[in-house]
Amino acid sequence: MAKQKKSAPQSRQEMTGLERLGLRVSSMINHPIAQAQRWVTIHRLDTDGDMEWEEVMGLLAETPELDLTFNDDESVTVRWEPQSADDRDDLVAERDWEEERVEEEAPF
Repeated sequence: MAKQKKSAPQSRQEMTGLERLGLRVSSMINHPIAQAQRWVTIHRLDTDGDMEWEEVMGLLAETPELDLTFNDDESVTVRWEPQSADDRDDLVAERDWEEERVEEEAPF
């Protein structure tokens, strides 16, 4: 019988605390309910380090479309306004133009 090659165990790359927190905050903001109500409250967990929390909150605070309210219980409420009608119209017009361009291309 042929010997089977032993594959080296694949090392798992652990996520850093910053990556974990960033992913959690991102998924909370992008959640359909948060998108519908245009706000979300992010609670700080015991596993969130000071440095990671400050960095993520700093990035959110630097984003002009977001309004942050720092609550007494160390949570942060993030609010944002809906896109203006002009912004949505521009986006729709851009998509329509791209679709027209694709339809006009030669089939070969």
